[in-house]
Amino acid sequence: MSPLSLPIRRRTSSKTLPLAIAASALAVPVTAAVSVVALDLLKQRERKDRDAPRPGTFESQVEESPLTIYTDGEALYGDMLKAIGSAHHSILMKTYIWKNDEVGQKFIDAFNAAARRGVDVFIIYDGFANLVVPQSFYGRLDEKVHIHRMPAAGRSFWKAPLRSTGFNHSKILVVDDEIGFVGGYNIGALYAKKWRDTHLRAAGPAVWGLRQTVARLWNEGRHPAEQVPWIAPNSWNPTVRVVANMPVDLVYPVRNMYLKAIERAHDRIWISTPYFIPDQQILRALVLAAQRGVNVEVMVPKDSNHVIADWVSRGFFGQMLDAGITILLYTSSMMHSKTATIDGEWSTIGTANIDRLSLSFNYESNVEVIDPGFAAEMEEVFRSDREHCETVSPEAWRSRHPMARVTEVALKPLRPVL
Repeated sequence: MSPLSLPIRRRTSSKTLPLAIAASALAVPVTAAVSVVALDLLKQRERKDRDAPRPGTFESQVEESPLTIYTDGEALYGDMLKAIGSAHHSILMKTYIWKNDEVGQKFIDAFNAAARRGVDVFIIYDGFANLVVPQSFYGRLDEKVHIHRMPAAGRSFWKAPLRSTGFNHSKILVVDDEIGFVGGYNIGALYAKKWRDTHLRAAGPAVWGLRQTVARLWNEGRHPAEQVPWIAPNSWNPTVRVVANMPVDLVYPVRNMYLKAIERAHDRIWISTPYFIPDQQILRALVLAAQRGVNVEVMVPKDSNHVIADWVSRGFFGQMLDAGITILLYTSSMMHSKTATIDGEWSTIGTANIDRLSLSFNYESNVEVIDPGFAAEMEEVFRSDREHCETVSPEAWRSRHPMARVTEVALKPLRPVL
């Protein structure tokens, strides 16, 4: 046989082999993700469009700080717009999603009116989260309003990638350095009525911390004449304090706040979060708490707006149930609250989910309160929400369909990026 007629054997290059293995490994979670999204789209046709339950508005006084807990978007937006309308000298806002609907327009009008009467208005909104919102909508803001559309990766990405990335997931409004709002509510009609969320209004020492999280990000890389001026805090160690992730400073204290609080628990831990994708340290802390007899209850939506996150979250249910953790599935609407209360003493309301993105990548802001009176109000909210939940049965979970188990395993590689 002529050498020219010999069959050609293709050899895989040592350089291309790792790429081929990586591509094969990636294909599994991607295929699973596409499948669950397609299935969810079919299920959405059968879901009823209902208004979210509204447990009410709750008041508490913690030392010199009056606090208001909102569970109703319309009531929250009304008070935010009222505060903007009464502003005398400054307004600072950071937000994640800002919809171009009637609610979003009300905020545009309020900011414009404030700027025209001489109030300094500074606004930061996330560019990635608002890709579907036309730029012309934000173009309706008055030229006197100071605006920053925050990119997912800043100009210094190649020099300092960690400091130059992170979504602006915070939702903060500070008026006249005296009133601050923070929590899970984005701006839009959908969130006002259809989502169950939680927000906090604070006056007193905590407002400085909220103001500082906006000012620190705004001032990064700006000429001093364009910066938000620094002011002194009126309390060094307030009972109501702000814990904020600031990637620009390589600071991520929200995760540590949760870890330390969970480790202290001796009676009960009640958590609500829309996306529960904990790292191993957070999960271990909750499991150890349950094993030492703490009543650990984790509330998540039965069907959130991110079906892939739902399925990735379910991959943790088995270990949690085995440890004695109660899993509550909120059924009445999309549940977007980011709250926790422990032992009737410690509580937090904020913007951080218990997932990898929130705890180790995003700009996030939580308020931490150590006060039994405030904790009592938080527990009342949790009990009200619990009435709209299904409890996951360990027996039913262990007998779930084999394909569900396969999907949970297939999506495990997505945990670090969600």
